Amino acid sequence: MTPLLRKIFGLNWVLVLTMYGMLVFGVYSIESAARHLEVGGEAIANRQKLWIIVGTVVYFTTALIDYRWIRWLSLPMYLVGIGLMIAALKVGNEVHQLSFAGVSFQPAQFAIVAGFITLAWCIQDLPKWHPILGLPAIKMAVIGAVTVIPFLLVAMMGDMGSAIVWIPVVAVVMLVGGVPWRYLLLLTFLGLAALPPLYFIVLPSVSDRGTERIELYLDTLNGKEIDISGAGYAQHYVTTEIGSAGYHGKGWMASKETGSLHARRYIPYKTAHNDFIFAIVGGEQGFKGSLLLITFFSLLMILCLFIAFYSRDMSGQVIVSAVVALFFAHMFENIGMCIGLTPITGIPLPLISYSGTFVVMCMFMLGLVQSVWVHRNHELAEQKEEPFVPSTRGKQIVTGKRRGEARENPNSTVQRGVVPR
Repeated sequence: MTPLLRKIFGLNWVLVLTMYGMLVFGVYSIESAARHLEVGGEAIANRQKLWIIVGTVVYFTTALIDYRWIRWLSLPMYLVGIGLMIAALKVGNEVHQLSFAGVSFQPAQFAIVAGFITLAWCIQDLPKWHPILGLPAIKMAVIGAVTVIPFLLVAMMGDMGSAIVWIPVVAVVMLVGGVPWRYLLLLTFLGLAALPPLYFIVLPSVSDRGTERIELYLDTLNGKEIDISGAGYAQHYVTTEIGSAGYHGKGWMASKETGSLHARRYIPYKTAHNDFIFAIVGGEQGFKGSLLLITFFSLLMILCLFIAFYSRDMSGQVIVSAVVALFFAHMFENIGMCIGLTPITGIPLPLISYSGTFVVMCMFMLGLVQSVWVHRNHELAEQKEEPFVPSTRGKQIVTGKRRGEARENPNSTVQRGVVPR
């Protein structure tokens, strides 16, 4: 069997089937969610299919390449991501997108992925250069230096949803990377102490919508009246759509007669296939469909954690754990804002929302996870192929030729491991 076929048969096919099952689920949800757009839901769903085809090529290519080689591209990817975000800031459009060859994309997600791959490389290889680079304080300094620039750039874009994703990703990277708990607790306390100035001083200067959404969320928690025709419009109708669906839901492509708020365009129809996709899933598929989707997400992340446990090195563990943290953060934020658990943020649901290049990035990340699984025994195989050379420190080695001479000639000085000089 060739090495390529061995890798193909060695893929974690449960992970592959789970990923594609979610992608198919997402295509059907997108078609219903985008039906009020001018181009129609079928056209948007077909675009998602094209992105999935591109992502499939990226996924299997990444899975079959040893992630150690991809790791060496992390620093160039990181620098390119920083440059793209600076260019997106200069463009000045509302969503900070860049266009290349007719394709629009947001560089923030690319920078996040390049960032945690760079962190994996730093944690794995920097201690090899000098032991002092492996100290916990140095690790924290390196992680902070790599993280702070893209975090600030994303915050300057006003994309607070993508900025918040950095927090669980960095926390998991520190935990898996070997930073002691006392350092993590210290960072937690410092972060809590920094919340008031961040909320009252930094956030208003970066994004007025972020402050407004948080205040709206707090008013809702405290039972205060909110203006459902203004700032509280989306939050009110999105949560109402899910809450009124019941166990079975209102059916796929539900009509006005079934009581669907989305059919009546009460759900923000321009972003229903992106940010509010879970409201469509919850409204049409009900509790059972929502539970099925969350179960698929749980299975996907548990499989990834299983692969991280069998990783051959620290960088593989960091990469897979960061992917799990990123998927969980996106899932928690997107579903949470649709059920009133978190403030509303513009963030897509991985593999389900129509997100163009983001679905390709999600499949690239899962391809990295597959690469960690496929190459988990590669190091061991290389060691088995190398001949065993016993250590000569403090011992005298007798070759087979001299042992033969000792047996043939009893008077020889080459006896019982004694080698004449």
